[in-house]
Amino acid sequence: MKILYFAWVRERIGLEAEEIALPEGVSTVADLAAFLKSRGEGYAHAFGNPRVVRAALDRRHARPDTPLGAAREIAFFPPMTGG
Repeated sequence: MKILYFAWVRERIGLEAEEIALPEGVSTVADLAAFLKSRGEGYAHAFGNPRVVRAALDRRHARPDTPLGAAREIAFFPPMTGG
């Protein structure tokens, strides 16, 4: 699965994107965020408070309980504001 990181999520992790094979037991957006959080200090910092990280599966906003299913891409980003 291709994972994209935006804004401060990208800055904390130090990557714009990466490809990973989903580990067994990772089936939802929340599962993936928890798995990523365990991959090191930058990931732990980026996903330390899962309530402030948003996700999109194949360019559609997704809730934490959304199944990953056959999605090819997931993006993680902070909440957006406008003005």
